[in-house]
Order: sequence, then C-alpha cells, then structure tokens
Amino acid sequence: MQKKLYSVLAVLMVATMLLAACAQQAAPTEATQAVETQAPQETQAPAAEGDCTSPDVLCVGLVTDVGEIDDKSFNQSAWEGVQQAADELGAQTKYIETKDAKDYASNIQLFADQGYDVIVTVGFALGQATIEQAAIYPDIKFIGVDQFQAEPVDNVVGLIFPEDQSGFMAGALAAQLTESGTIAAVLGTDLVPPVVAFKEGYEGGAKYINPDINLISTYHPGGLDVAFTDPEWGATTAKQAIDQGADVIFGAGGKTGNGALIETASHPGLYCIGVDSDQWATVPEAHPCLVSSAMKLITPGVVELITSADSGDFPSGNYVGQVGLAPFHDFESQIPQDVKDKLDEIKAGLESGDITTGYNPGG
Repeated sequence: MQKKLYSVLAVLMVATMLLAACAQQAAPTEATQAVETQAPQETQAPAAEGDCTSPDVLCVGLVTDVGEIDDKSFNQSAWEGVQQAADELGAQTKYIETKDAKDYASNIQLFADQGYDVIVTVGFALGQATIEQAAIYPDIKFIGVDQFQAEPVDNVVGLIFPEDQSGFMAGALAAQLTESGTIAAVLGTDLVPPVVAFKEGYEGGAKYINPDINLISTYHPGGLDVAFTDPEWGATTAKQAIDQGADVIFGAGGKTGNGALIETASHPGLYCIGVDSDQWATVPEAHPCLVSSAMKLITPGVVELITSADSGDFPSGNYVGQVGLAPFHDFESQIPQDVKDKLDEIKAGLESGDITTGYNPGG
C-alpha cells in the first residue's frame, strides 16, 4: 500500500513539473514580452535578432529626445517612418527612449556598437551628439530629424522642414475662423528653432489675414527636459488664453501641446489646431475642436532617407521635407469655401515665393 502511495505521488510530481514547464513556454514573463514586442528602453542594449554586422541584414535604430515614442506627434511620426521603411525593405528596427539628456551619446552608441546600418536621432537637442557619434562611426548612416547641418558630413543628413510655412497656413486658417478676434499658440521651448518657426509663421499667417488680430503666444518656461512633456502646463496655459477671449488654440509642443488641444476640446464652440502630424489620428480626445494640424511630413521624409541609405544613394547636408495643413475631417462641411480657396491661394504663394512668412531664422 505504501509503495503504491509513493508511486502515485511520484507520478503527480512529474506531471506537475511538466505542466509548469509547458506553462512557462506558453506564457512568457512580462519582461520577456517587453523584449519581444518593443525596442530597448533607456540604457538597455538592443535585443539580438539578426546579426546587424552582416551585409545581408539591414538594421535601423531610432533614438528619441526626452519626449516619449508615443508622443502622438513628433517622435511617433519618425518611428512610423522607420517602421514603414522596415516593412518595405525588410529591415530590423528598434528604438530607445532617452530619459536624460546626458544619455544622448550613449544611447546612440548602443546601436552603433551592435553594428546598426542606419541610426535616426529625433530632435534638435540630439544634433551635437549625432555629429560626434557620426565621426566615431563613419560607416553608419545618421539621419538627424530637425537637425540643421551647417557643414556637410558624408554620413549625416539633417531632415529639416520649413515649419514657418505650415505655421503660416495654420495662422491664416485660425484668423479666418475666429469670431472673437483673439487666437493663441501654446508652444514648447523657444530653445528649439522649429518651435520658434511654427510660432512666427502662425503669427505671420494670422496677420496676413487680419493685421489687427490679437495674438497670445506662450512658450513653455522650462528647458528641453520638460518643455515637450508637460500636458498639465499646456492645458492650464490654453485655459488662460481662452479666459482672455481666444477661440482658436494652436498646440505646438509634443505632449505639452496635446494638453492644450484636449483642454480646448472641453470648451464647446472653440477650434484647435494640432502640429507635426495629422493629430486627428493620434489625439482623438481633441476631435471636438481639432479643425486641422500644421504638419511637417516626417514619416515620408524618414522613409525616403532610409531607402536612400539602403540603396547607396545617401545624401549629406540637409534634406528638406514637405509641410502642409492636415484635412479638416469632421469639420470639412463647416469650413466655408472662400476660406478653403484662400488657403489654396496662400499655399501656392508660399511655394512660388510670392508670399513670405516673415520668419527670419536666427533673427
């Protein structure tokens, strides 16, 4: 009887061990799932898949500024470009979210040391680190989004945009929609030239329509580490502008700007304008007010440059991407035809040079 009991217990123990092993294989731990479904974070080295040192494997890494990859604006648009290029070229891709500005160079180096072919660095603040790492790794192609190149470097291209032009069109739209005669802009830091370009263009476009329009433009008072990740400040600043009579709010500053859009959406009858990408797709909370977005077409620009790197036709210096206004979506029927015609006229004038935004970089 005792031997039978021992036999039964032994069988149960073996069965339990087998079930545990199967469960472990069938359901990866949370940490394992994170490695499988997304790129390395902060100082974690890129996960090994294909051998990035092999000429048969195209590896593309992206390093964000301190803004997060899902900022629903700037970083997200660049990452979508990397993903699209991966689909078209069969590339292996990862991203690293920078948590502290002092980690710019080390985060870039994580990809470089793995033998990545192309590294995309997103944001003006990464410009110096990008140039320094490009000198150390001359065989890697670097794409610096919003990084103007004063002097051409063979393995670096700056993807830049005439933000003042899309800002100008956004301002012209706002000035034609306002009923109060007061419009506002809630912005990231003026330490970043593209933000200044958006702001100056927005004001110039509004004044092009109405020289007497009242403008309330506010930059975030913090540094690069917080200016684009502060939706609470964005919401509070938008509310202050609304209390001063603004009925159209331009949110241009990553998650900070998103806070302004969402706050505006809580006030019926007001309009808001997004930035960088078509934020209708990324900030659904703003749908009640989101009439359009001042876009810079980051995604296609990134795709084009990664494709050029893969084909051996990589440019150096600066590569100017396209800009424009996003569709009106649910507001399409509410925008008068004369407003649409005026925007078409302005767009043509900007493209031909007959209309200038008044923005003077560095001035």
